[in-house]
Amino acid sequence: MAETSTTTSFINGSSSIASLATDHLFTILLLLPMDSILYFAMTCKKFRYLATSDILWESVCRRDWGNTAVDALKSSFHDDEQRRLIPWITLYKQVSRVDSVCCYKLAEPDPDLILPVPRASHSLNFVSGCLVLFGGGYEGGRDLDDTWAVYIGNNSQNMLKWQKIQTGTPSGRFGHTCVVIENYLVLFGGINERGDRHSDTWLGQVSLHENLGISLSWQLLDVGSTSPPPRGAHAACCISSRKMVIHGGIGLNGVRLDDTWIIELSENRCYGTWHKIVSHPSPPARSGHSLTCISETQTILFGGRGLGYEVLNDIWVLHVTEGYSKWVQIFYELQNIPAGVSLPRVGHSATSIIGGRLLIHGGEDSLRHRKDDFWVLDISHISLEKMHPTRLNSKRMLANKWRRLKPEGYKPGCRSFHRACVDDSGRYLYVFGGMVDGLLQPAEPVGLRFDGELFLVELVLQL
Repeated sequence: MAETSTTTSFINGSSSIASLATDHLFTILLLLPMDSILYFAMTCKKFRYLATSDILWESVCRRDWGNTAVDALKSSFHDDEQRRLIPWITLYKQVSRVDSVCCYKLAEPDPDLILPVPRASHSLNFVSGCLVLFGGGYEGGRDLDDTWAVYIGNNSQNMLKWQKIQTGTPSGRFGHTCVVIENYLVLFGGINERGDRHSDTWLGQVSLHENLGISLSWQLLDVGSTSPPPRGAHAACCISSRKMVIHGGIGLNGVRLDDTWIIELSENRCYGTWHKIVSHPSPPARSGHSLTCISETQTILFGGRGLGYEVLNDIWVLHVTEGYSKWVQIFYELQNIPAGVSLPRVGHSATSIIGGRLLIHGGEDSLRHRKDDFWVLDISHISLEKMHPTRLNSKRMLANKWRRLKPEGYKPGCRSFHRACVDDSGRYLYVFGGMVDGLLQPAEPVGLRFDGELFLVELVLQL
């Protein structure tokens, strides 16, 4: 590596490691976790320059966060000089230790503009630099079939101007899932206002035009004769550049499901193939839970409402590699977690943020008390072997992986069945809608209402 050749003079000595070429040392360091690299830097002054260099730590950030997140983070700085003043090692440490978020209300200042109506159980995705909102449930159990989009670009705190997009398809629904695979949207299932469950799979593509106008085209994906049974209130996420996984939900006759399916898209995105995953053990039946991919092979399932209508707080990890899929439950004790009694929930959002962690927001408990809290769950460095339920230290090991974040700035209300998505940097989270506490009439007790608010959640880095 040419960029590191200037450090060769720092690597002299008689030990075998000191005799390695700088490029080889660089490669070895990139295989180590953060703490090990820092320990290596402390062993000898001769190695300190390489082990703390900006070139190495940008590579570590790209290794752990991905190129898309690093490039987006770099573009979020006001100028190159600001970026150079903040070493990558500092950024890495701050991301790994983030303990607070700052919320901003993204209000539209022009009252004459048409905005999306309040809703819940809709979909919200960040794709091609845009937020895309589709469907959801509305007052009276009605479904919505409208599509809205807004261009974000690199300015996360723009005053946003929604555009209503005429697509005609898919049909109105709520409780569906919609995930981003590369620059495509993949939508599955949902429930309409008559209570019918869907099992259709749609592929959507967003197009940006010179005047920042946005268009979205949907096509019904050909999946052949095999597909999951109809459902809504299930969970889904993208697990590779061509695959989506779904789990659970409410099927026909209101029965909660416990099955897991994966669809693989063809290279030309013209068709897809569904297959069912069989794993023992596997998560019990549930609805209103979350499924979030945190790495190329690991997907986390959390919470939801079980067969007995109980609200759950269990964690499962789906490990998927070529030709191999396995569910593993990881255990923890609520009393080991500060304010742990608030963890069980349904209708929450769980989003993968920068650093391969899970940001969980809102939801409701078994008494239908809605929440406004933010939690980070970090199991990115726990191996499947350590998560095995027969290991005695598994509960203790996970206890410090939960962290409640302190909210700053704007105070959004408690909500459930909202939707959230993160931008390309993994640092900015957008939240829209949901069910919130409210007054049905001024003289009546607290009731329930649909929300149409959009707000931004920023991970606070103490730079």
